[in-house]
Amino acid sequence: MSIIYHSSSQTFHLTNGRLSYIFQILRNGNLGQLYFGKAIRDRESFAHLLECNHRPMTAYVYEGDKRFSMDHIKREYPTYGTGDFSEPAVEMVAPDGSRVLELQYQSHTVSSGKPGLPGLPATYCEADDEAETLSILLRDEIAEVQVELLYTIFAEHDAIARSARIFNTGSKPLHLTRAMSLCLDLPDCDYDWIQFSGAWSRERQRKDRRLEQGIQAIGSVRGCSSHNHNPFLILKRTHTTEDMGEAIGFSLVYSGNFLAQAEVDAWSVTRVLMGIHPFGFDWKLETGERFQTPEAVLAYSADGLNALSQTYHRLYRSRLARGVWRDRLRPILINNWEATYFDFDEDKLVSIAQTAHEDGVELFVLDDGWFGARSNDTAGLGDWTPNPTRLPQGLSGLSERIEALGMRFGIWIEPEMVNKDSDLYRAHPDWSIHVPGRPASHGRNQYVLDFSRKEVVDCIFDQLYTLFSGAKISYVKWDMNRCITECYSAALPADRQGEVFHRYILGVYDLYDRLLTAFPHILFESCASGGGRFDPGILYYAPQGWCSDDSDAVERMRIQYGTTYCYPLSAIGAHVSACPNHQLFRTTPISTRANVAFFGTFGYELDLNKLTAEERVLVREQIAFMKEYRKVLQFGTFYRLTSPFDGSNIMSWMVVSEDKRTALVGYYKILNEVNGPYRRVQLKGLDPAMNYMVDGKEAHFGDELMCVGLITTDGSAGECQSDDRKSCDFDSRIFVLKAE
Repeated sequence: MSIIYHSSSQTFHLTNGRLSYIFQILRNGNLGQLYFGKAIRDRESFAHLLECNHRPMTAYVYEGDKRFSMDHIKREYPTYGTGDFSEPAVEMVAPDGSRVLELQYQSHTVSSGKPGLPGLPATYCEADDEAETLSILLRDEIAEVQVELLYTIFAEHDAIARSARIFNTGSKPLHLTRAMSLCLDLPDCDYDWIQFSGAWSRERQRKDRRLEQGIQAIGSVRGCSSHNHNPFLILKRTHTTEDMGEAIGFSLVYSGNFLAQAEVDAWSVTRVLMGIHPFGFDWKLETGERFQTPEAVLAYSADGLNALSQTYHRLYRSRLARGVWRDRLRPILINNWEATYFDFDEDKLVSIAQTAHEDGVELFVLDDGWFGARSNDTAGLGDWTPNPTRLPQGLSGLSERIEALGMRFGIWIEPEMVNKDSDLYRAHPDWSIHVPGRPASHGRNQYVLDFSRKEVVDCIFDQLYTLFSGAKISYVKWDMNRCITECYSAALPADRQGEVFHRYILGVYDLYDRLLTAFPHILFESCASGGGRFDPGILYYAPQGWCSDDSDAVERMRIQYGTTYCYPLSAIGAHVSACPNHQLFRTTPISTRANVAFFGTFGYELDLNKLTAEERVLVREQIAFMKEYRKVLQFGTFYRLTSPFDGSNIMSWMVVSEDKRTALVGYYKILNEVNGPYRRVQLKGLDPAMNYMVDGKEAHFGDELMCVGLITTDGSAGECQSDDRKSCDFDSRIFVLKAE
């Protein structure tokens, strides 16, 4: 791994032996992008990769030179106004109203390791030899602005982390109206664009299209990354598959408004931008102040989409998630929400927990309804004290009863919200986000607290600190159930209202950080009506997230499959819920509900007391299975095998242990068939020379299982006989492979 600078050609080459990122200082002091992709041999100069031709209707930098134009040179951190007519990475308004900006190279430094980003989540190193960081300082002398570009290349991960810092070095304030975290200019547009989009309860559905001239984009202006679009995209070559071909990943470590776009110009150059959404963004930079963008993580694979995903999985699991729970096996939990909703008392909760403990569950989670005047969703948010009617002994008494069973205890909170029917709102109505004089929209009968204000965050922290200190709490589910409307802060002047969205998410990060510092033993799980804020930014604070409110096993196949393109299984909250399902009213076998949920952080979302004796036996078997194999599932290498997004009736995926001696294959058939075909699935990641016992019955070498495939034919192939394994709608199997 090295960051090489050739002074004679003023060229930078970032490489770890598997990927190369190359750019140079141009003759006008700007930075020009030359190459990003599979590692290539270093040389003193790559100047031949900078192509400059005369084109009509183009503005040129130098008098008499009709070749050197910002309109046709691929750039590192482009600005608008000096000939580049594509969308810029940074834009600001000078005191005289000018928006023209030209950033010229000043200096650079190379350092071992990776610096943190104060107040923001980011990937990190635990030893300096894990990464190297390049810092490049650019300056516009007229605007008196400096921009520092940060590039970190990792030794063991095929990824580069990028961000920017903008400094006002002048004597008057500036207004920053655009500050992207990443720009990448690619020399052609021969790519398929893949995004992961949807809505509440159908998040992260894979969507593919070809790049074309013009702009393609995803984003959010909701105040959160949103259910609708995940801050992650892939560009892949047309013939790239899960297992071969080139692909580039773009992931933003941020939980607020974002933009990810690809602009293809008239000459097929593709400019990818990713960062805070510029819509409504206006950050006032006083003299001497700086603005730090969130981090974007750029990844490359020459070996298909599985390899690209595995880069993100390893990096995010081990160098984005952090704290004591990063490397611990996650507890098997039961959550009471779909079992009771608001209809519970202490004895009812203990009864559910007692049965769960008997079946092997390790953690009981008390969901919504335990605090303030909360008997429905119209009251109580903002008052984080136990309801004495429901919990006479408070959380302390309940947690002690749960721990006496031999289980851990956890709770649900929604600290960013407030109901009008609450003591907090009555005392501080101005603490909610709203525009004075205008009606305030509500969502789920609640309003958003103004976390851009320190006193609001302090108040919530004080309440939660008292709460967590007074009970035996091992787990917290942090929910967020509405987006921001009427975005305005009563604490900020008119010329700073464009800062509220970003300041809000900084307040969320600050509260998370303070609680984690005070209570490092607590496992935080993020939630935002399910998957509304399932992003890398939150993963820095909460190593797992409830990935969707839709717990139906069939829908979860698609949701979890789409999620795995960027996020590790250890981050995916997945539970067995009651049937008929509470979102779709579909009934699926309890075995299939578990077989889907195994590929995530496992738990139950039901009352085990209401199951049949036969189902209880299955639950105990499921829990025993998860306890035996959760290390493989949490830390193994994940492969997608058969996609639910290609119209197939079959979905499959698998996980292989680090030593390749154990593998788990999940195989799912949506609808049953009559006289169907023989079926097999080609496995991935095994040791070709190892002989694997499949379900303890037959032995097959790894090369056979990967080349010929694992036979998955069931009784629906032909007429089912009495000795055949019976198949049904929503059928599934888990194959266990162990090397002899």
